[in-house]
Amino acid sequence: MKPATRRNLIVVIAATALSLAVVNLAIWSKERHLAQGEAVFLELAPVDPRSLMQGDYMALNFEIANRIREALYQRRSEVDERHAADGYVIVRLDDRGVAHFQRLGSVEETLNADERRLRYRLRNGQVRFATDAFFFQEGHAERYEPARYGQFRVNERGEPLLVSLHGTELELLGAMER
Repeated sequence: MKPATRRNLIVVIAATALSLAVVNLAIWSKERHLAQGEAVFLELAPVDPRSLMQGDYMALNFEIANRIREALYQRRSEVDERHAADGYVIVRLDDRGVAHFQRLGSVEETLNADERRLRYRLRNGQVRFATDAFFFQEGHAERYEPARYGQFRVNERGEPLLVSLHGTELELLGAMER
């Protein structure tokens, strides 16, 4: 085997191994987040009915996102860079684990025992928590129509991951019938 060919083979093998390591680290990180994150429920807010169910996903908007937009608008003249694009909202959890808006916050802020910090992202004027859609198996839209809450797993840094949709009484929607 020529030295140039051998070198190319080594580079390809090293790049493949590095790629696999990065992908597996990302998977491990998300699995850990799901397993160890605290369950927090966010109330859904109405969205444009034409975009609610689009094939195999549901467009999502959260009531707390509306409150964040209002707070940002009220503070627009005094908004600093940390609230301009991404930021943190401080929520209070009720006894069911449902989050209620308290105030805009920061990563350094000390929280009360019933408060949590959630990271949000502002994209194209819309407040997002991890995602703006919930994907499901095609043909199962009717299972998710009564959705009123999204359950997130929130890690110690306040980053939410959407896990499931729930009804008015926080019952899990979309569970397969046995």
